[in-house]
Amino acid sequence: MPQTAQPEKLAQELGALVDDLQISDFHKTMLRSRWLDQVLWMESAAERARRRYYALRLLTIIGGVTVPALVSLNLTGTAASSTSWIAFALSLVVAISAAVEEFFHYGERWRHYRTSVEELKTEGWQFLQLSGRYHRRYSDHAVAYSSFASRVEGILKRDVDTFMTDVVAEKGEGKEEGRPS
Repeated sequence: MPQTAQPEKLAQELGALVDDLQISDFHKTMLRSRWLDQVLWMESAAERARRRYYALRLLTIIGGVTVPALVSLNLTGTAASSTSWIAFALSLVVAISAAVEEFFHYGERWRHYRTSVEELKTEGWQFLQLSGRYHRRYSDHAVAYSSFASRVEGILKRDVDTFMTDVVAEKGEGKEEGRPS
């Protein structure tokens, strides 16, 4: 299945499960607008960050290996001049791609969103199936809804806190890795 079809398929499948729940229309709306919307957004954000991270890392790795090879060639004349300019341009691409990855933290974003969305999906599946922490504790979805909503909000709060302190926080010399300044 093409990658672009995955979010629509996930939205349809989870949306259908929400529609089938025996809970109030208000709770269904809240489930869709809070839990399902966040799951879909984080899935998309994780995939976007992964693609950017891999593209930038591959540019850095391939360029980083190619530049020394070009520089080590013992060429003369116009070939030497052309190779020198190619090595210079490629070294700029390597430096820029490394700087962009360092600035935007795409690898950290990808891992962060992937972790958060999996936690949200796990919570959702347990709620939908009345399994895990919802098993035996709640007789039906209507009774379990408040606990589920509270847990989702806790996950989303942790997500924002972690994003601000670990993913986008400036990490300077002498600062402990992952700690806010």
